[in-house]
Amino acid sequence: MIRSHIIGSGSALPAKCVSNAELAERVDTTDEWIVERTGIRQRFIAGEGETTGSLATEAARKALDDAGVDAQDIGLIVLATATPDQTFPATATTVQHALGCNGGVAFDVQAVCSGFLYAMATADAMLRTGMARRALVIGAETFSRILDWEDRTTCVLFGDGAGAIVLEARDGDGTDGAGILATRLHADGAYSELLYVDGGPSTTGEVGKLRMKGREVFRHAVVNLAEVLGEVLDDAGIVASEIDWIVPHQANLRILDATARKLGLPAERMVVTVGDHANTSAASVPLAFDVARKDGRIKAGDLVMFEAMGGGFTWGASLARM
Repeated sequence: MIRSHIIGSGSALPAKCVSNAELAERVDTTDEWIVERTGIRQRFIAGEGETTGSLATEAARKALDDAGVDAQDIGLIVLATATPDQTFPATATTVQHALGCNGGVAFDVQAVCSGFLYAMATADAMLRTGMARRALVIGAETFSRILDWEDRTTCVLFGDGAGAIVLEARDGDGTDGAGILATRLHADGAYSELLYVDGGPSTTGEVGKLRMKGREVFRHAVVNLAEVLGEVLDDAGIVASEIDWIVPHQANLRILDATARKLGLPAERMVVTVGDHANTSAASVPLAFDVARKDGRIKAGDLVMFEAMGGGFTWGASLARM
């Protein structure tokens, strides 16, 4: 049996941190309004010279250092982003070249806020078939560059950042229970008008701006996430009470609380970073995971559930034992 093991993680944030109070000087909002509805207190915004690629590269280097792995040993890079540096080539190839591990497989995936889970599932499948032995899986975004800064209902929600993990394929009989155990992914394009960007190369020829109907997205998120978490638990043959940590997409504190209640889990088992980073789309899950690993919450042997939902709609969950 071959399983993909998470052996390292890293993250990166832009230099500029913007508090709610600072944002209130720019748009018609208040710190109290934002905190009450979202739990967000600040976000990081990319400045000149900071790109999705540069943040992804920094997070990848930290993940490699954490894993004790040389970049030359990476045969696969899967980068999840909805805000690539260019239409093409893939930002993953930019990261590959910066790391000096050219020649392997490198590509982007686009599933918005669920992107990291799609990327991790893709890398896991490729490792288990022998395509590579070690992989970098990265979620990186500069969402600030597709926000309408005059729309207070959306611009207050998002931030920029990157997170990365190193996956390693290991042979074994599975008796130790470690590695990625089960993953379920879904998509339903019928709801695309609820969360989308109003531009693109083949339609307007421009990047466009993010548009969202927040109330409807919230309702679907709670239902879809609870269902997919149940599917993964069934596939893995465990019950919710056995989960040590849930690492969710950091969209909104209310969604996180509602999901925990549906699973019957205490909120204390939910890794929450939305207050510090806001919604960083595909970067939010690996960012939160890295924070919880580095501060000692997530330890070897822990059962960790990753989950996310984003525009498309796309959603999914993955269970791994550290």
